[in-house]
Amino acid sequence: MLVTDSKRARRTGLRELWDSSIGKKIAVAVSGAILVAYVVLHMLGNLNSLYGPGGGDARVDDYSHWLRDFGEPLLPHAFVLWAIRVLLLAALVIHVTAIVQLRARNRAARGGHQARRIGRTFSSATTMVTGTLLLAFVVFHIMQFTTLTIDVTPLEEGAVYANLYHAFQEWYFVLLYVAAVGALGFHLRHGVWSAFQTLGLDRPERNQQLRRGAGALAVIVVLGFILVPICFWTGVLDAPAEASAQASAVVVNR
Repeated sequence: MLVTDSKRARRTGLRELWDSSIGKKIAVAVSGAILVAYVVLHMLGNLNSLYGPGGGDARVDDYSHWLRDFGEPLLPHAFVLWAIRVLLLAALVIHVTAIVQLRARNRAARGGHQARRIGRTFSSATTMVTGTLLLAFVVFHIMQFTTLTIDVTPLEEGAVYANLYHAFQEWYFVLLYVAAVGALGFHLRHGVWSAFQTLGLDRPERNQQLRRGAGALAVIVVLGFILVPICFWTGVLDAPAEASAQASAVVVNR
């Protein structure tokens, strides 16, 4: 009986926390921190592409296989990868839901009028716009490189380097990804600084350093992400081994 009452009390406490504005802000900050951590790790993983095709054994392909094999044989194949995906999906749903509800609550408190804040930064003023664009881009990105549904360019399961190479030979994909990463940078800068404030880490004597840190992180992430498509498009990165072999065969046949 006591255990049941304790569980009910915890559920009630969590519900009350979620229903409060500060609880939603904490949910935004914590879920955002999870998403930011993934973004940084994803950027670092993408940078494996810069090692090139590797004579048919591209390092980014090995990295992709390692993600799926991680935890074996103790855990089933791709178990850790799917666990991470579930965590990210939960964090994304909580993040978006809390932000939408906070925005609706703030608008209702103002009688439906839009707030006018003087001195807002560009990243702060456009956070809803960049967030919406990023949400749409995430869906597109998954459909292109995870489910391989958007197959405008040649795509093959497990051939990460080749998929990236073929996609980023098209200028419009390069432009799309660079624009999306730019939006990510603005969203990240404001989001990280807001998280510092929500979690009570801001102090007058260190606010300038925290703002600079948020800005530096955003710049690093943007540069890390756009480096890959630009290097593919400009020819800095070589074609995958099979593409090079096919090109050589065409020259010989001629």
